[in-house]
Amino acid sequence: RAGLATPDARIAWTPLSGGVSSDIWRVDTGGRTFCIKCALPRLKTEQPWHAPVGRNAYEWAWINFATRHCPDNVPKPIAHDPGQGIFAMEFLDPTLYPNWKRLLLDGHIDPSVAAAMGTLVARLHAASAGDNAIAAAFPTDAIFDAIRLAPYLIATADRHPDVGGRLRELASRTALTKVALVHGDVSPKNVLVGPGGPVLLDAECAWFGDPAFDVAFCLNHFLLKCAARPARRQALYACFDKFADAYFAGVAWEPRGAIDARVATLLPALSLARVDGKSPVEYLDDDDRRSIRKIVRPLLVDPPACVDAVRTRWQLALPG
Repeated sequence: RAGLATPDARIAWTPLSGGVSSDIWRVDTGGRTFCIKCALPRLKTEQPWHAPVGRNAYEWAWINFATRHCPDNVPKPIAHDPGQGIFAMEFLDPTLYPNWKRLLLDGHIDPSVAAAMGTLVARLHAASAGDNAIAAAFPTDAIFDAIRLAPYLIATADRHPDVGGRLRELASRTALTKVALVHGDVSPKNVLVGPGGPVLLDAECAWFGDPAFDVAFCLNHFLLKCAARPARRQALYACFDKFADAYFAGVAWEPRGAIDARVATLLPALSLARVDGKSPVEYLDDDDRRSIRKIVRPLLVDPPACVDAVRTRWQLALPG
């Protein structure tokens, strides 16, 4: 129906890996190659995790928004079938667009990529901050709660009742903060490092809310990898600094200190969530997880004032 293939075309379908929330396929029609994506009602995780499939339409809307403002940093949208919850987008050759998570874990760590990502995320937030029309186009509070707040912060609160009140407070604050369009999954696994700069994927969690969530979500991954890759800690701390500096340089919609403080308080909560929530990162061993709990639980009791304070606490506990 979208005209992407003729009725008699020989079509090759290749499943693509890397995510737990959708079916993603490479499609070759003989004359054209692209990806299609379809949201799953039950995510592919060990613990039961259900989410509304309507998020596919909002991801499509986010891609179109990002294309208007940063066309080189998002796959080109091709076609959308809202009835089936499927969309088609550009396929990017992994030989030219390697995955950032894989590069980081393999020790290929370039802080300039982190700086470019900080700039990109700030540009997208700035383009949507205070925009009532964009806020109305993304009424996704329930989706964001189901995919982010409940499985990360609330599930972790259940595992750590002594700091559970603080985690629930952070979840509530985040849910009520309405500032800009949030991607919701700014993770290295969703970034391709292309010849024209980073390309951001997988906006299933798109939500008009607190931009501090995107910043904390990405910075958290640099810290977690410091536990898993001790030989590369200095480069990972440099990524943390470069991302934060580039992002905060682009903040014009509110005082830097205000969003810096929200990022700093979310960071330890998200670190603990990636150890004991419904979506733990797979590259940490038991010793890593114990170290991270020891670092971040005190930060929930005595909240840091800025992201530099969080990084300093990690560096004291895990020096390079």
